[in-house]
Amino acid sequence: FRRAHTLTVLFILTCALGYVTLLEETPQNTAYNTKRGIIASILVFLCFGVTQAKDGPFSRPHPAYWRFWLCVSVVYELFLIFILFQTVQDGRQFMKYIDSHLGVPLPERDYGGNCLIYDPGNGTDPFHNIWDKLDGFVPAHFFGWYLKTLMIRDWWMCMIISVMFEFLEYSLEHQLPNFSECWWDHWIMDVILCNGLGIYCGMKTLSWLSLKTYKWQGLWNIPTYKGKMKRIVFQFTPYSWVKFEWKPASSLRRWLAVCGIIFVFLLAELNTFYLKFVLWMPPEHYLVLLRLVFFVNVGGVAMREIYDFMDDPKFHKKLGQQAWLVAAITATEFLIVVKYDPYTLTLSLPFYITQCWILGIILVLTWTAWRFFIRDITLRYKEIRRQKQEHRHEDKCLSNGDGHSALLDEPNGNKLRERKL
Repeated sequence: FRRAHTLTVLFILTCALGYVTLLEETPQNTAYNTKRGIIASILVFLCFGVTQAKDGPFSRPHPAYWRFWLCVSVVYELFLIFILFQTVQDGRQFMKYIDSHLGVPLPERDYGGNCLIYDPGNGTDPFHNIWDKLDGFVPAHFFGWYLKTLMIRDWWMCMIISVMFEFLEYSLEHQLPNFSECWWDHWIMDVILCNGLGIYCGMKTLSWLSLKTYKWQGLWNIPTYKGKMKRIVFQFTPYSWVKFEWKPASSLRRWLAVCGIIFVFLLAELNTFYLKFVLWMPPEHYLVLLRLVFFVNVGGVAMREIYDFMDDPKFHKKLGQQAWLVAAITATEFLIVVKYDPYTLTLSLPFYITQCWILGIILVLTWTAWRFFIRDITLRYKEIRRQKQEHRHEDKCLSNGDGHSALLDEPNGNKLRERKL
């Protein structure tokens, strides 16, 4: 039935597209016809994928919604592969086919400069530095971290990613001027206010979702209109709730997996800024916003698939398809950045920044070796020594107090051993 339904939908869509092309005379414009043909091909592929792709772990608001984003992931990955195989000039000019205003080099905005919170030299507005930093990216930071918290579902992982990205901005501000910010912009406005408040609200939402009673009832079985409206709103909440317990220190496998998740998150964040820089897209362009919306939808599914694979590898024998696509997209974006502007990426880090990162890596490797190798060996050695001491003490207790050999009281010794066992 599902296959017949798919063929029916594809047949109707193909007939509709053919009918549209027959009604109008084909324009003698190669670029316009190529663009229209590509869009029609993508629509047909999305229609097929929405009905035939494999269901993911989410079922609300509808499984077809998540199948749609899975197919969009495939289309976006193919687009990135196409851009990757173009020359730098052709790739940048190709963006003009999407938006004619693109393909023009744009200056990066520097958020550093005068970092005085209160500027006495400006008599009209001493706090002008603060107002200059309060742009549209402030609510974007808040809502972004609110949604990321709903994806990761863990307080300490969100805080580590938030703080680590600020350290990356400090480290890479010699490559992108956009990373140059005031200290209070880094730690007060970003980490504490925007990111911290977004993470806090996200954790409160997660707490409500974990305490909510998940009892679903058919819409037409609800007698009141208020109940029907409430049921429609709850259709956009999860069907059931799974609390993420990452437990990174429980095993080496989980520790490496959590480190890999943090690394991919940070790389995807950096790709946002570097792609804008190499493809000449202004920060406020709608393509940048669409990319963020795309990652919000596919990232939630990918995180759930990763957690299911880590939590129960016997049932989930392989990693989910959306998780693999997100990893491939992140890697392809990084390859585009490397190809389009290798000079910027190869600018050497300042010496003190290099020292800090080397020290941090050494500390992480040292803790990993102690926690999963040295500590286990030490605990195993202590356990063996404790067992030997108990065995010696047991042998002493088996001997009689009047000097007789323990062999004479062997039945009593056997009973004592059985009691201890």
